[in-house]
Amino acid sequence: MSEMLVAGRLEEWLDPDAVYRGWAARHEESFWLDAGPGAVAGWSWVGIGARESDLSCLRSIDCSVAPSAGHAGAFVGGWVGWLGYDSAAARAGAPGSEDRTGVPEEHWVRVERFVAFEHSSGVAWAYADPDDLDAFLRELRLITDTPPDVLPAAAAAATSRHTPTEYATLIERCRAAIAEGDAYQLCLTTRFEVAASGSPIDPVATYARLRAATPAHHGGLVVSGSVALASASPERFLAVERGRVQTRPIKGTRPRGADADTDADLIDDLRSSEKERAENVMIVDLMRNDLSRVCAPGSVGVDRLLEVETYPAVHQLVSTVSGELTQGMTVGGLLDATFPAGSMTGAPKLSAMTILHDLEGDARGIFSGCFGWVGTNGALDLAMVIRSIVVHEGDAYVGAGGGITWKSDAAAEVAEVAVKARAPLAALGASLPPGW
Repeated sequence: MSEMLVAGRLEEWLDPDAVYRGWAARHEESFWLDAGPGAVAGWSWVGIGARESDLSCLRSIDCSVAPSAGHAGAFVGGWVGWLGYDSAAARAGAPGSEDRTGVPEEHWVRVERFVAFEHSSGVAWAYADPDDLDAFLRELRLITDTPPDVLPAAAAAATSRHTPTEYATLIERCRAAIAEGDAYQLCLTTRFEVAASGSPIDPVATYARLRAATPAHHGGLVVSGSVALASASPERFLAVERGRVQTRPIKGTRPRGADADTDADLIDDLRSSEKERAENVMIVDLMRNDLSRVCAPGSVGVDRLLEVETYPAVHQLVSTVSGELTQGMTVGGLLDATFPAGSMTGAPKLSAMTILHDLEGDARGIFSGCFGWVGTNGALDLAMVIRSIVVHEGDAYVGAGGGITWKSDAAAEVAEVAVKARAPLAALGASLPPGW
């Protein structure tokens, strides 16, 4: 296969859902990076590839001089996959945990064929090896663009790593650690597990239900054999284009209201919450510090602070930090400086990860990690693994958590975890366990 893929414009628009189901889903290693159903802006990518065995080639890519966007946005070929939390925390100096599900902590596919969908123009391009492009275009013309039925999931039972009472106790232990000065904020998480009833859980059908209920601009489905990540993530972790890096941490959540007036009240409550604002600003400061390690002096700044973004299930408090990467900065260097993300650890980062390892008592796995693409040209776009489902050997798990500060109220924090876990569990046909 050629090192560089070439593009050919599709004669007419196809829905990314149809392309994934009608073509990519038949392959062992497939992906769908999704701007959401009915998207009118941004890009989606659907493709296939081969599992990358030499991750050093990805980590060594220079991301400081990425060229401007081309036909596929900034993505013209490279890798799609995920990075898990636990091994990265261990590399950063925190105690490590092993995820017993057998899901690989790091998984990247070297992309061999993909379709790039530009939603603003309604134009799509096929990318393939020069010798394969014509055959790929012919194959795509055979796809029938028929919207599938999103069928309800079979009923399933969910269990939780911690009961609500146990989680509330852990919150108080977080507050005690903060009172001792060991941390300013701690992102405490838990896990909900769903065992398949009868047939194995179908990740494609599960993702269809998830995106229909909670569409997101950084959704996605990455499948590798019997393992899959299905995500409706609203949080961009890192994006690099033309040598500039951006991160958009989320801290602060409220559920959607039952009507417009209640919704407006919830937004006002989120925007004015002293606790939520402080939580967000702490992570902004942490991310500024992380980016300053890999960016030119004086170039790191806060572009937007404490903006409310609204999604079908929640309102979120979001900030944006960016900077100019130092010349010669590699993908590996950038990840070593910034990952795991501060929004999923707390601050100071190393102390927070060490405390959380003791409190949570088990691995996070892919949850709290990141997923997306890394281009051969040095551009990249990675989202946080939140609001997500990990399917493994027919079963599945959902992670959820929240940022704990000294002013946290245990009952409110327990309720926030339930808000975040409800939609992914529903996509699996499961309800929250009793008490949640």
